[in-house]
Amino acid sequence: MSFEDFDINELGIDYAADSEQSEEPAGELADNEDKNKKPDQGRGMELYDWVQCIVAALVCGILIFMFIARSISVVGSSMYPTLIGGSSPIDKKGDRIITSNLFYTPKNGDIIVFQTASYSDEPLVKRVIATAGQTVDIDFEEGVVYVDGEALDEPYTASPTFLREDFAGEVTVPEGCVFVMGDNRNHSTDSRTASIGMVDRRCIIGKVLFIIIPGENETDAREWKRIGSVYGG
Repeated sequence: MSFEDFDINELGIDYAADSEQSEEPAGELADNEDKNKKPDQGRGMELYDWVQCIVAALVCGILIFMFIARSISVVGSSMYPTLIGGSSPIDKKGDRIITSNLFYTPKNGDIIVFQTASYSDEPLVKRVIATAGQTVDIDFEEGVVYVDGEALDEPYTASPTFLREDFAGEVTVPEGCVFVMGDNRNHSTDSRTASIGMVDRRCIIGKVLFIIIPGENETDAREWKRIGSVYGG
C-alpha cells in the first residue's frame, strides 16, 4: 500500500476525542492552583504589603522633616505670651512647634527659629522686627520700638520694651541679616544684646508655622485650644 492510499481513519483513532479529553477546563485548573497554595502564603503576602506601606510612610516622614518641616520644643520665657517655653528641650513642658524653611524669605512679624554659636548651641525662637536696609530705634522711656521712623503696633508683647541690654541707638540692619526680639521684651536676650546682634539669614532654621502640642501653663495644664497658628487672625 502506498502512502497515498493510506487512510489514517483505518487505525480507529479518534484524535479529536483524545485532544478534548486531555484538555482540562480553565476553571478547574484555577481551582487546583488555589488548592495547591500553602495556607500561610496569602497571609505572608498581606504582611509584606503592610511592611511596604509602613516603610514608605517612614521614609516620607523623614524626608518631610529633613527638607520641609521640623518639630522643635520651645525653651525659656522670651516669647511669652505667644509661646510657652520649658526649662529645657527635654522637659516636655514647652510648646511643641512646627517650622519650615522651604522657599522662605524673612519678613517683619515672622517668628523664626535660628542658631548662633556666639550665644548658644541651642535653637532660639524670636520675632523678626526688621529686615535688611531697615532702621531700628527704641524709646526705652516709653517702651516703644520704631522701624524706619514708625512706631510698631505690637499687641503680641507681654509688656512695653524697657530693657536696653547693649542697644546704643538707632541701627540699620545690614544686607543678609534680620533684627529680632522676643515678645517678652523685658525677659529676652535678642538683637539688643551684643552676643546675638543681627541674625544672619543663613542661621535661620525656619519660620514657626503653628503649635502642634501646647505647653503647660502656670497651673501645669495644657490649653489644647492653643493648637494652631501662632499668628493672630
